[in-house]
Formats: sequence, structure tokens, C-alpha cells
Amino acid sequence: MIQLIVGVKGTGKTKTLIDMANEAIKTSKGHVVCLEKGNKLTYDISHNVRLIDVEEYRVTGFHTLLSFTSGILASDYDVTDVFIDSALKIGKNKIDEFEAFIQGIEYLAERFSVNFTITSSCDPADLPESLKKYVTIH
Repeated sequence: MIQLIVGVKGTGKTKTLIDMANEAIKTSKGHVVCLEKGNKLTYDISHNVRLIDVEEYRVTGFHTLLSFTSGILASDYDVTDVFIDSALKIGKNKIDEFEAFIQGIEYLAERFSVNFTITSSCDPADLPESLKKYVTIH
């Protein structure tokens, strides 16, 4: 399953992601991972969630983010949920590459039965039509 939480800056997308990650760790029978740009979620996310600052691994751009996410799933078959905060910022705000990234995430979600929740600051109207089925407007 893929869920995109999109909306303009300051609408509570990250807070929603935090709440969802903290709830997922309570019900997951596996591991929960949260990818972020910087380390702003350290005190908000449960210590049971694997919180990873992608900047520490020099993840920039959607291709690198998809590869990094694939590597996490390859190294841990027990991952049930992946949360990605500020995906467009990690992807250098290249909305034209966002669709291909989500297609890659869609493959991972289906192949490995992983739930993905992704936040991005953008106007939902700017998203390609194929991604609107995943959108939760915030």
C-alpha cells in the first residue's frame, strides 16, 4: 500500500506521519522504518522505529532514494512499514521525477508487501494524474 500525504507547507503532514509511524510500531509484527532529511524527528518518533537521516548516507535525488530504500528492504525482510518524510526535498524538488520514483516504490510495496507512507510539500494539483490515487490531501 502507498499513501501520499501532500499539501502546502505548514499543514501538518509531518505530524500526521509521526502519529502514523508511532501507531504502526504498536501493531506491526515486523520492523518499521522512517527516512527523513536531517534529524528533526528524533524526539517525536518512537525509539522502536528505525529512524534514518538520509543526509548521513548522502542520499540526494529520487534515484538514490529509491536505491537506498531497496537496500533497506534487501537487508531486512521483516520491514512492514516505511515512512518517508519530505520526499520532494530529498528528490531536489523535481516533481517531474516524482512519478518514476513512486512507480519504483509501488513495485517494492507489491513485491515485498510493505506499506509506504510518503509526505511531500506540493499542491496536489501539480501531481501527475497517475499519482492522485495515492493522495491524502492535508
